[in-house]
Amino acid sequence: MSSCLRLQLALGVLVLALTGVTVHGEVYTALAEMEELLETESVLINNLEGYIRVQEDRLSYLKNKMDEYQREHADAASDITAYVSNPINAYLLTKRLTTDWRQVENLMGHEVGADFVQNLTQYRNVLKFPSDEDLNGAAVALLRLQDTYQLDTSSVARGKLNGIQYSTAMSSDDCFELGRQSYVNRDYYHTVLWMNEAMARMLEEPHNQTQSFTRADVLEYLAFSTYKQGNVESALTMTNELLQLLPDHERANGNKKFYEKEIAQLKEMRKMKGDDGSDAMPISDLPVAKSDPGIFDMTERKSYEMLCRGELKPSPSVLRPLRCRYVSNNVPFLRLAPLKLEEAFMDPYIVIYHDAMYDSEIEVLKRMARPRFRRATVQNSVTGALETANYRISKSAWLKTAEHRVIGTVVQRTADMSGLDMDSAEELQVVNYGIGGHYEPHFDFARREEIRAFEGLNLGNRIATMLFYMSDVEQGGATVFTSVHAVLWPKKGTAAFWMNLHRSGEGDVRTRHAACPVLTGSKWVSNKWIHERGQEFRRPCDLVADHGDFAI
Repeated sequence: MSSCLRLQLALGVLVLALTGVTVHGEVYTALAEMEELLETESVLINNLEGYIRVQEDRLSYLKNKMDEYQREHADAASDITAYVSNPINAYLLTKRLTTDWRQVENLMGHEVGADFVQNLTQYRNVLKFPSDEDLNGAAVALLRLQDTYQLDTSSVARGKLNGIQYSTAMSSDDCFELGRQSYVNRDYYHTVLWMNEAMARMLEEPHNQTQSFTRADVLEYLAFSTYKQGNVESALTMTNELLQLLPDHERANGNKKFYEKEIAQLKEMRKMKGDDGSDAMPISDLPVAKSDPGIFDMTERKSYEMLCRGELKPSPSVLRPLRCRYVSNNVPFLRLAPLKLEEAFMDPYIVIYHDAMYDSEIEVLKRMARPRFRRATVQNSVTGALETANYRISKSAWLKTAEHRVIGTVVQRTADMSGLDMDSAEELQVVNYGIGGHYEPHFDFARREEIRAFEGLNLGNRIATMLFYMSDVEQGGATVFTSVHAVLWPKKGTAAFWMNLHRSGEGDVRTRHAACPVLTGSKWVSNKWIHERGQEFRRPCDLVADHGDFAI
């Protein structure tokens, strides 16, 4: 590569760091929208192809990039849904259409390339492009999957998820960007993991002409991140290695003095503690009580992640009383076509209905929901306002019962399965989870202190939940009840049902549940939340503890 082109590349990276672009963002929160990015990439490749025909001799860098994109796009085109369902591919696709494509666009902005840049500008007005927020969201999702399912960094980089090869390997650039995104989020743990992986892959790619970083760049990120994790000695060692490469690096020289001072202070503190190095204030080994069931503490997080991995199994005594049976729920029509009920847990009573939604109905609901998708929200317990949250990654749409015959049929079937009145139920919510899509432990009902929850509905609290699974999920995506260690695995066409409130009207804290991150596949669900009003004779109040067997 000529020195002129190297300078041009360096300037391009600098411009990318200082400028932003206007895009149609937040596609990472729903896999259904990720599919459209492959169409965008296809158009961009065609545009780039024409440009390279004009500049082929001078712009070998762009030619290398195009070949890289075409190889990956050809793999994706054979099965688009399977491709974007893979979180690694989704991250790489998002990265290609953010940082990578902006670098290409910057290089094209010279001489005859101006015409092709104009094409890109026009494409941004008509095609879906991811934003920097999407890139960060895709990166965070991949790291979430790595933590939840305890995935080895090098295996993920090779395209393996739980030992299964799903995609092509990540390059050193891909690993470096994932580490950089972690650094931006002040996630120094993952910064160290992925910068080390970038370093290892850089050594395996001696002839990579499109590498956007140097060994010195990796060392600088590693040194500071290691220091933030509390390892000052290692940070100093890495900084010294960096200074061997770049002796005049101003920030590294300043950091070296700071680290040396820190190490001297630590040595002095060790002397003050005495020969045994014990702390002046002993640390209590008493367990910390969990007073608020609404708090997602480390104990619950551990249970949540173990449930997601399938490591917590129900005991034989829990499984023994569970039964499967046909039920009619005192509905005349169901005497001819009874429902298939499977008991999933006895107390609280959680059941699964099989064949609760048909493929044809699912396709209608998906088709109606797609154009209305908005980022899923949660209700602020203080203000009552709806807001997005990083612990709920999905997009949803609300469908009114009167809009389509299929919606009316599904709502009527919900009434038959639950034995409850649908007049006080919320509209049917259709949800598609994004890259690593999840919803951390939560209650469907409003707790006593959440006085502004469901404000304006005037329907009371959420008495029950009907959760329809509208797709199979290859790996991950389970619904887990963290208090009782119950796990429901997605199966297309089934519906889970449980009561959120005791007969006394108090919330049943044992129904606290979560949606595990989707490892591979696309997860579609729909929710029907049913409120208290109008259920007085369907499920009478009682002061006695209830079994929760509703109308069956």
